[in-house]
Amino acid sequence: MRTFPLAIAICVAASASAFAAPPVKSVESEKGNVLAAANGMTLYTYRDDQKGVSNCYDACAKNWPPFMVEGNATAEGAYSIVERKDGTKQWAKDGMPLYFWVKDKKMGDITGDGVKGEWDVARP
Repeated sequence: MRTFPLAIAICVAASASAFAAPPVKSVESEKGNVLAAANGMTLYTYRDDQKGVSNCYDACAKNWPPFMVEGNATAEGAYSIVERKDGTKQWAKDGMPLYFWVKDKKMGDITGDGVKGEWDVARP
């Protein structure tokens, strides 16, 4: 009967990770620490967005893929979830939706910072 409490503990731990905040971390770049996804790729914000609203779709989203919410993750602290017009969900920090830049190739790349005066690296 000792295995039953252990099984419950494993299930609770597994379900807690399914509802965790976004998988983000701080990585070093040539401009200091920037916010990155768990894969190490830099995250950006778009100046044409408004808090809680993404305005990057179609061609924009091909170049600037949204940082999508996976599974049943929940918002926590500075991180919130934005519902996109197609019903998918995207991570946001301080209300501003987060994106990747297709031209970044490795951890710490920040080649999207300042593109067209509309894109900024997200800061931790």
